[in-house]
Amino acid sequence: MFIKINCVLHYLWRAADQDVDEIDNLVQKRKDKSAAMQFFRKLLKGQQVQPIKIVTDELKSYSAAKRELMPSVEHSNKQYENNRCELSHQPSAI
Repeated sequence: MFIKINCVLHYLWRAADQDVDEIDNLVQKRKDKSAAMQFFRKLLKGQQVQPIKIVTDELKSYSAAKRELMPSVEHSNKQYENNRCELSHQPSAI
């Protein structure tokens, strides 16, 4: 997802847990391996334990950063599996 700040595109990185509660977010101008590593480091710093599994979209920078920072964590990027995270920013229906 991207947002415009002062007419410049920025990428919004979001993380949600298994209950679809948003854990963390980060806004950056780029979406490469170093940006993914920065996001994962920020995310892991706030957690007590390392995750068992992460689910992302098919962006290659996620895989590269995960391989370096969390080699033992299972990674899935199957289609539709990340729908819960993608919809975590939507208001819930009443």
